[in-house]
Amino acid sequence: MNIGAQVVDALRVDAIRRRLSPGTMWRDICLFGEVASTNQMLACLARSGAGEGTVVLADAQREARGRLGQPWFSPPGVNLYVSALFRDCLSPADAPLFSFIASLAVADAVRELGQTPAIKWPNDVLLGRKKVAGALVECAIRGDAVDYLVVGVGVNVNVSPESLRAALGPAGAFASSLAVALGRPVDRNALAASYLAALEMWAHVFRQEGAAPVLAAWRDRDILTGRHVEAVGRDERFDGRVLGVDLSGHLVIKLLSGEAREVLNEQIRTLD
Repeated sequence: MNIGAQVVDALRVDAIRRRLSPGTMWRDICLFGEVASTNQMLACLARSGAGEGTVVLADAQREARGRLGQPWFSPPGVNLYVSALFRDCLSPADAPLFSFIASLAVADAVRELGQTPAIKWPNDVLLGRKKVAGALVECAIRGDAVDYLVVGVGVNVNVSPESLRAALGPAGAFASSLAVALGRPVDRNALAASYLAALEMWAHVFRQEGAAPVLAAWRDRDILTGRHVEAVGRDERFDGRVLGVDLSGHLVIKLLSGEAREVLNEQIRTLD
């Protein structure tokens, strides 16, 4: 494979579904050519009554966003953009844990390709310290319960390094794709099925056993604990050594003063 070239294959619902178990929770899989974003589309379906287990995939996105509103490069025909709907028996406190569930599921799917992915808090999946995937979890609250929760992921599958650099500018040097890591194109239908199977499994673990086993598995893939980092927020920045994540999924940083700070929405940059 010439990894400098774009590789286009066709996403198909039947090709994804035949790789899923007959009893899968993913009862309704919807595939679109192009949408503003799969999260937006699925949220619209949820407001119209779509049930838990609805999935939206798209071949391209026009207005995709990642964490903190950052644009997500979504060219057609080469990557995986998928959102999944949860809405049964969830509390608002559960929502942040689904970022960990999503990144674990992507990491599991990548491991099935023979790679060794790492996760950078809260939901970036890396290969060789370059980002290949990210997640965005959004939810609607009604009273004291979650009305619906959308788990969206974007995975750089067969996009070329040249396209990433052209679209992302200097940030493209810190992004890569699965095809680059493997030296060959990746079947997007098989990857989608692997991801959805892993997402279902981790959601089941969370609902049956709580956050502890999810966070334990996530910590096994974490690359930030023990490292010197800088946290940049809207109004301040601070640096320190990462202690890990707490039971709520917050990153905990020990400052030079000895104070432990929880990180909620700040951007994290490694300093060592």
